[in-house]
Amino acid sequence: MTASTTINRGESPNGDKSSSVLHQKVLGSRRFSNYWWATVVSVGATGFLLAGISSYLKINLLIVSDPTQLLFFPQGLVMGLYGSAGLLLALYLWLTVLWDVGGGYNEFDRQSGTIKIFRWGYPGKNRRIEIDSRTEDVQCVRVDIREGVNPRRALYLRVKGRRDIPLTRVGQPLSLQELEVQGAELARFLGVPLEGL
Repeated sequence: MTASTTINRGESPNGDKSSSVLHQKVLGSRRFSNYWWATVVSVGATGFLLAGISSYLKINLLIVSDPTQLLFFPQGLVMGLYGSAGLLLALYLWLTVLWDVGGGYNEFDRQSGTIKIFRWGYPGKNRRIEIDSRTEDVQCVRVDIREGVNPRRALYLRVKGRRDIPLTRVGQPLSLQELEVQGAELARFLGVPLEGL
């Protein structure tokens, strides 16, 4: 989800008191769906791993069933491997949520004429992803709508001398109404055309 906040930093040079900074928070990996899937995978993988260990030790470690009746080779071993793989996947999901990959903000400042796009990435030398540009280099705000099996609805900023810069979150697509409102608000704020609708 992208939430917009307009900040007024005093009077603009032409004397009106219109807002001069548009700040849009971009939701990254800390979404309900990611918490849900990380929890489901963690619980399921733990169950599979405990079933595999129970079949080896012949001690029931689960509440809901009795895996001591399983033969360790091949059923218990396979369940243990599924559990281990599931726990690795759950660890990845939890770390992605912890690091808030894809989260950040878009900031457009008319007064200073700057644009700052910031996102968090995976740990390493590219953990902080920052793109700075000038407002006068912006050519348009572009709306990209693709329907089908893998729908995509996103806003892009077309800047001279650069590739189109994505402005919306990755993952769950925005509704058409929300996309249109955000695109129109940004195009009006920057004084550029809105393309793609």
